[in-house]
Parts: sequence; C-alpha cells; structure tokens
Amino acid sequence: MIKYLDGATRLHFIIGDPIAQVRSPEGISKSLQDKGINAICVPAHIASKDLDTFFKACRIMQNLDSIIVTIPHKIPSASYCDKLSPRSEFLGAVNVIKVTENGYEGDMLDGLGYVLALKEKGCTLEGKRALLCGLGGAGSAIAHALTTNGIGELAVFDLDQNRQSKMIDRLNSLGKCKVIAGTRDLEGFDIAINATPTGMKETDPLPFAVDNFSDGLWAGDVITKPVETAWIKYAKSRGSNVVVGLDMFNKVKDLLIEFLVTRAD
Repeated sequence: MIKYLDGATRLHFIIGDPIAQVRSPEGISKSLQDKGINAICVPAHIASKDLDTFFKACRIMQNLDSIIVTIPHKIPSASYCDKLSPRSEFLGAVNVIKVTENGYEGDMLDGLGYVLALKEKGCTLEGKRALLCGLGGAGSAIAHALTTNGIGELAVFDLDQNRQSKMIDRLNSLGKCKVIAGTRDLEGFDIAINATPTGMKETDPLPFAVDNFSDGLWAGDVITKPVETAWIKYAKSRGSNVVVGLDMFNKVKDLLIEFLVTRAD
C-alpha cells in the first residue's frame, strides 16, 4: 500500500520494451516506503530507438534517484553510466543505475540474486559441478556469479557457439574455477540451471536431456511465468531441490533495495 505520493516523492524508473509484464514497481515502491522513504517505482515503456532521448531527459530530472533496467536495455544502458561495478564492467550490462552526486553508477545484480537464492535454499556451491544452459543477459550474469562465488567447476552451453566460446575464455581468465563447454547432458553434475526461454510455453521441450538425471541434483530455472516450468516440475518429481525464477526475482529485489536505499536516505 502506497503511503507517500506528493510533490516531494522521489522517482525510480523501471524501463523495458515491453514493460507491462514486470512485477517490480509495486514491490519496490512498498519496500522503499516501508523504510519511511518517500519514493515510488514507475514503469516506463521505452523503445530501443528512444533510449538515448530517455537518458538525456533523465539527466535533467532533479527528483530521480534510479533507473532499473530490464529487457532489452541491460547491455546498451551500461554505456550511459559514469561508473560500473566490477561485475557490470565484466558483463557489459546493468540492471540498475543509481543517481549519485558523482553521476550514474551501474550494477548488475541478477547473477548474485540467483546465487543467493541457491544458498538460501541450502545449496552449497563449493566443490560442486554446475551446468548452465543459456548465456543471454541473465545466463551470463549467473555464470559470472557462480564462477566468483565458489563453484568448483562450471559447464556452459549456448546455441550461439561464438558467444559460448568467448564467455568460457573470459570466465577462465578470472582464475576462479575451471569453466568448460557443456552440452544438454546432465551426467556428473550437481546443479543444472536453465537460463533460456525454453519452458515459457507448455509445448516447449525440456532444456536438458534427462537420461542421466542423478539423485540429489539441484534444478534451477530463471523463468518467472509459469512459476514452475516443465523442467522444474520434472525435477521435483525426481526428488530434486529446486530454485525457480521467482526465487531469483525476490532476491534481486532485495539487492536492488539495498543498492538504492543509501541514496534515498
């Protein structure tokens, strides 16, 4: 429930194309106002061709505290930042931009949110082998977060072989763990995460080949609608612990609030 909305209200935009599907505005507005902060999160439908115009307009808005970024603007929006976090710089993408006295500060919290969701459910990363399918915006962020948060070995699979090869080289350059090319085969893995759109439709096939499904496998998905994809339902039927897209969404929201509240205070 909105407590504050007046001339002193601070603004937090969330931009995307489309934007009607986002769940963040209400939750972020409530979280900020529950902390006694007079602020509101407002969705803005911005086409890619208008992104430059949007950011120019934002620069003159004196009651703007942040811009939260969703598909398809996460990569191009990084170029409008004056400062990037190390993970954003590595990924070349942002999902939040904070307005500070020194300019626009960008960060990418999707991957860290997923890792925190895994850990909250009881999944231990240290010494484990993980398979990640899909290296788009969310997938790349999760790959980076797994690599930098203790995973023993990471295998990645993407239909775009060039993107897969480049990401493997870049992740290995961090010197954190061994990163290799994967397939859809689950044999030998402790964790398997789907970061592709496969599963959004009822007619979609499973993102992994399940012939070698092992007991104790942790199954993950980034899709938020449906909450449980066919992959997650299958994994649950085999006794797996699961982490769904909504788990990531909730953790990312918490991280967003933590990132923003220092400015709002």
